[in-house]
Amino acid sequence: MSIRPILETRPAQPTMEGAGVHLHRAFGFQDPSELDPFLLFDDFRNDDPAHYAKGFPWHPHRGIETITYVLEGTVEHSDSLGNTGALGAGSVQWMTAGSGILHQEMPFGNARGQMHGFQLWGNLPSSQKMTAPRYQDIQGADIPEVIDDDGTRVRVITGEFWGKRGPVDGIAADPQYLDVSVPAGVKKTFKIDTYRRAFAYVFEGAAAFADASAPNGVLLEKEVMGQEVNIRDLSGDRTLIRFGAGDEVTVQAGEEGVRFLLISGAPIEEPVAWHGPIVMNTQEELQQAMRDLRNGTFIQPAH
Repeated sequence: MSIRPILETRPAQPTMEGAGVHLHRAFGFQDPSELDPFLLFDDFRNDDPAHYAKGFPWHPHRGIETITYVLEGTVEHSDSLGNTGALGAGSVQWMTAGSGILHQEMPFGNARGQMHGFQLWGNLPSSQKMTAPRYQDIQGADIPEVIDDDGTRVRVITGEFWGKRGPVDGIAADPQYLDVSVPAGVKKTFKIDTYRRAFAYVFEGAAAFADASAPNGVLLEKEVMGQEVNIRDLSGDRTLIRFGAGDEVTVQAGEEGVRFLLISGAPIEEPVAWHGPIVMNTQEELQQAMRDLRNGTFIQPAH
């Protein structure tokens, strides 16, 4: 077994998208090979409706999949094909844009005005970029949760983990998307297939992630809940941890425990021609998509 080295730890950066939605971006619009097959990850969390109520009005998607996971509030969505729906707390939508749709997402807070969710963009291989659009809307009650003896809880959104399989299926990148909660002071190891690119995103509490480049995985300097960890290695709220190759990730929860997403997928390793939510393989394909938008032919007929 080999611990995955930590290639990078960085805080998500505040930015604004849509019609004025304040959010934090962990990665996106950078080198697409870093976390191939994933292109972008946003944390949209706010307690002030003025910072999210205008939402994400009509915009195009082609050549990618968007994964929206809602923790608080509701996201109502509709598209140019006539599909509509609402994602409540705990639910997830996996949208395969394929050949193209026009889409809008409008967030609404809970009773306390809180809105919290994540959006991840996954690339599609060239063979699937022009497939028919598809939705998978999964209610929170249908997402399996595994609870270990030490209190560790894992919601399995997609992929297989600890004998449970997530309800989202048929995804090109064969991803594993886990929502992990580790209690205070608990040290836990999670297996990840070596062929996958992987990252973690901490959004509650803090933890130290073992680094294969350090002695014994983690530099030992200070005790946290009876476990020795290097306090400098604690990753807190809104932190991205990007892992290198290996087959396991080990995490030591801090004094308040930790909750994080652990996401991995098989790299596509194809050229990327990218303009916002339109992602093709070549500049010629990208220019054709822009012409389709201008000419009103962006939505492809069903086959």
